[in-house]
Amino acid sequence: MSNANNTNLKRENIIQIINDFLQDEFEVDKAKLNPEADIRETLELDSLDYIDLVVVMEKNLHIKVDPADLSDMRTIQNLYDYVLLNMEQSNNKLF
Repeated sequence: MSNANNTNLKRENIIQIINDFLQDEFEVDKAKLNPEADIRETLELDSLDYIDLVVVMEKNLHIKVDPADLSDMRTIQNLYDYVLLNMEQSNNKLF
């Protein structure tokens, strides 16, 4: 498998993990989890829910999340990008 294909597969797997825990922990309908969706509306987040999101992300993805970083996120894609970048920077290996 080429490195590009492996990177895409890893990215798809990470996005699937994110979607799975969003469905389980925040009871979000899978159909609403598209990259362009507004994260606050889709997850029905209030200020306390952001703390829950940080805890769930750290538990499921084994990354350190700064709660302040989440306040700038507008879309589900922003969340995906944040996690992927954070994992690359920490050389986190889920797979």
